[in-house]
Amino acid sequence: MMNENQVLSAVLKENADSLIDSWLYDLELLDASERRAVATEARDILRALDTAVQGGNETATLKGAAGWAPMRDRLAALSKSRAAKGQSAGDTSHFLLALKKPLFNITQQLLASKPGELADALLVMSTAVDRLAQHTVTVYQMAREDVIRRQQEELLELSTPVVKLWDGVLAVPMIGVLDSNRTQIVMETLLQSIVDTGADIAIIDITGVPTVDTLVAQHLLKTVTAIRLMGAECIISGIRPQIAQTIVHLGIDLQGITTKATLADALALALRQNGWRVSREA
Repeated sequence: MMNENQVLSAVLKENADSLIDSWLYDLELLDASERRAVATEARDILRALDTAVQGGNETATLKGAAGWAPMRDRLAALSKSRAAKGQSAGDTSHFLLALKKPLFNITQQLLASKPGELADALLVMSTAVDRLAQHTVTVYQMAREDVIRRQQEELLELSTPVVKLWDGVLAVPMIGVLDSNRTQIVMETLLQSIVDTGADIAIIDITGVPTVDTLVAQHLLKTVTAIRLMGAECIISGIRPQIAQTIVHLGIDLQGITTKATLADALALALRQNGWRVSREA
């Protein structure tokens, strides 16, 4: 009498070709090239699955079980490669779930005279395939979250550029909502630019910041303090009437910090402080 793992191993080993043919038959593949590629993926999965169950590993312990490491690696590679081709997590999951039908058909033929063993084997196989499909969805989600996180970091860097307006004058045009992470990036980038350029005046332009609340003000004050510790002065520009009223209403203390309504005004002040005199030709 074979246990469930032995039944699954026998089905995988002795019927690999027919399994793959039946598996691919229901997938509605577009052409011969795609069929060959999917057949290769299917064969690799069956081999990894056979290796896992031959080692006596329980099919219900895919997550974290050492014996399933090759299978997890194979599924991760499958999910990532398909995601790179633009396929969804559902597409990959569907591909694996399509294995159930041929597995069940062959197992029913093998254990037709042993209904008790057949029921146990089908339950184990169903659980195993379900877990394989679920694992690909998990990997896909983790990969997508990693991509989104990297894109967010890149967007933060792009949305907080440090611009050299003049000799000794830097500017950071802020656009969007300020939060702790973004403020930290602004601070680090600006301070490094002050060191690299030797600038003695930094302008933080908040024209593109929709609202200023207590938290945003605290972030700005921290940035100003850090700039001053580097031996530079800071000017905050873009103080619109609505923002000025909000700051007064909230009781935010910006005393000691130079503010200007526009970036042009801030630049003009910075030039005067640095001894520059700009005049229009007659």
